[in-house]
Amino acid sequence: MKKLTAFLCLLLAVSMIFSLASCKQKEDNKPADTAEGTKTPDTQPADTKPTDDAEYEDYEIKSGDDIDPYTTESGTVYKAALNDFYRAYTAAKNEANTSKKWALMAIAEAKLLESAVMFPTQTRGGNYAISRIAPNTIDYALWGNDEENFQTALITTEFIKAADRAEMKAKWADLKGTGTYLAWAKQFLADKGYTLTRSYSTTFTTLPNTWDALATSKQADSQFIVKTYDGLLEYDCEGIQQPALAESYTVSEDGLTYTFKIRETIWVDSQGRKVADVKADDFVAALQHAIDADGGLGYLIDGIIVGAHEYIEGVTTDFSTVGVKATDDRTLVYTLTKPCNYFVTMLGYGIFAPMSRAYYESKGGKFGTEFDKSADSYTYGKTENDIAYCGAYLVTNATDKNSVTFAKNENYWNKAAMNIDEVKYLYNSGDDVLKPYNDAKAGLISGVGLNASALVQCKADGLFDNYGYVSATNATSFMAFFNLNRAALKNSDDSCQSPQSEAEAARTKAAMANLSFRRALAFSVDRAAYNAQSVGEDLKLVSLRNTYTPGNFVYLLEDATVFINGTAKTYKAGTAYGQIMQDQIDADGVKIKAYDPAADDGIGSSDGFDGWYNTTEAKAQLQTAISELASLNISKENPIQIDVPYPSNNDTYTKRAQVIKQSIEASLDGYVKVNLTECKNYDEWYLCGYDCAYGYECNYDIYDLSGWGPDYGDPSTYLDTFLPDFAGYMVKTLGIF
Repeated sequence: MKKLTAFLCLLLAVSMIFSLASCKQKEDNKPADTAEGTKTPDTQPADTKPTDDAEYEDYEIKSGDDIDPYTTESGTVYKAALNDFYRAYTAAKNEANTSKKWALMAIAEAKLLESAVMFPTQTRGGNYAISRIAPNTIDYALWGNDEENFQTALITTEFIKAADRAEMKAKWADLKGTGTYLAWAKQFLADKGYTLTRSYSTTFTTLPNTWDALATSKQADSQFIVKTYDGLLEYDCEGIQQPALAESYTVSEDGLTYTFKIRETIWVDSQGRKVADVKADDFVAALQHAIDADGGLGYLIDGIIVGAHEYIEGVTTDFSTVGVKATDDRTLVYTLTKPCNYFVTMLGYGIFAPMSRAYYESKGGKFGTEFDKSADSYTYGKTENDIAYCGAYLVTNATDKNSVTFAKNENYWNKAAMNIDEVKYLYNSGDDVLKPYNDAKAGLISGVGLNASALVQCKADGLFDNYGYVSATNATSFMAFFNLNRAALKNSDDSCQSPQSEAEAARTKAAMANLSFRRALAFSVDRAAYNAQSVGEDLKLVSLRNTYTPGNFVYLLEDATVFINGTAKTYKAGTAYGQIMQDQIDADGVKIKAYDPAADDGIGSSDGFDGWYNTTEAKAQLQTAISELASLNISKENPIQIDVPYPSNNDTYTKRAQVIKQSIEASLDGYVKVNLTECKNYDEWYLCGYDCAYGYECNYDIYDLSGWGPDYGDPSTYLDTFLPDFAGYMVKTLGIF
């Protein structure tokens, strides 16, 4: 069984300290690692000894007769570019104390940013919008898939005024954690004269590649599938974890055993007909299938659940050795390898989704060494009619390049709490930049973010002054990735052909291997101008991000002492992750401003400013690179060529690509030439990188489509994506593994 890759999702929300309410009535705002009934090493004081006791490990390149040459080549590239990150990150992963671990992770991320294998572009949100969706009424979580559960949403038949929206957001902040916001919001909207609808509509660009929640690591799939099942626990619209398929749970004294009591409910088919009872064993079957299917979810449990690593790696084929057991139909037990303070925050992800064992087997599904997704008899997840449902909705229609419709599941255990009976996705090719706005204005979709063109039209239509607002940013980080080991000069379907010859491409590859050259590129892009093409000039800085993990994703829970280039430094409880990251960057003398403690009205943030664009530093780094790469004879007459693919059917993305080209060529004085590689549509653009399974398939030198959102409440949810040897999902964007 080959090693799994990590979970790609373009998801949500900025985080701080864990604030969880469990089914066993833990104190609502107590950090998870100090919750009642849990005693873990995370509660011990941080090490303050004046010695650097962190356990560093150099990355070891895999080679030998049993290792394929591509893996060895990838390892060589990885070590040259990311060994400093790897060393720092392994030290963090080996640390038991949570606060010290987070501080060491911040140091590791500093090394990742300094490597310039990518540069941040933006986060989600921070754009002008108009909407009928009442703020903070959709499931709200700081990580995971719960934001795609729309059943509690309050949606009006008319756009909500900006002033009313602001009042609702302020009230949400006051009521958060009380469980009373939804009721208040309903009454508020009624008092203001709004009429509620029980239908939610939005847009989509591509159908799921599979309807099997356990066989995919892509948000483009999971945004649909998550509506078809419930997890053990789910976050409500106030960000509090509530019972779902688990009515309650307990944690053992040593923090190693989690026992869930499963509620009585049923599985139905796409027609709403009962096919089975939901049982604890369905979670056991699901976890085994998730690993068997190799859908990119296994990293979430690798090393966390007892025996999972061995089963993932194929050391054992006996799944009974894995720490998930159904002791009876209503009792599910997970056994961990060591206490994990963020374990319950992971439960909103596909790896912990249930799957009816009986229904799966009726669709030809098998387990372990007998699993064969290519078998003619295997149909599970092939279409929306080949899965069992236990969630709020059933799929009633899924038509490519047309629409996807969900209807209320009349057998849903919590249907009385639903505010939305129908969810509809309408296809948007992206060809017409005004189509989403016009559809929103016509009431075909519930809300819309305003791109630069739509903003102009919204103002001309007289809607903006009353209804326009700035959407909130979240924890999704979009990046521009550098291909360090490019092998493909066209897509697998022969689209998006590079204009470079093989010799020119080899020269570019050699330049990309040079740290100074990559830094020159990273510092040369006017990211504010880039972002303005999406959100307009007024808001161009709001959603700019300067890190991979948001700087305020976590704050230290207690004092922690770490070493910054050999000097011990103690950070007080409450210190932002981003501040430690910035201190390491400053100590290394790299000209990146990743975190500003004065940003966001003094709260501190890694967003809202451009801490990378620096033409002076870009030119300096380029001159160093030219010297170090003397054999390439880089000159204005003989520039390095860089391919940047873009979808020509979309005006906004075309203009963003043009900014990249203009910025790099101007900042680097013509020593680098940017080729804008035309993709005729989104499908071709996705095929350049997003849809690639391995690095050797990636067809670009710089790619700005992909990003990452948090899977759970720990910075490792980001940093794990840059682990080597096919373990880190985003590493493939660098052309390796």
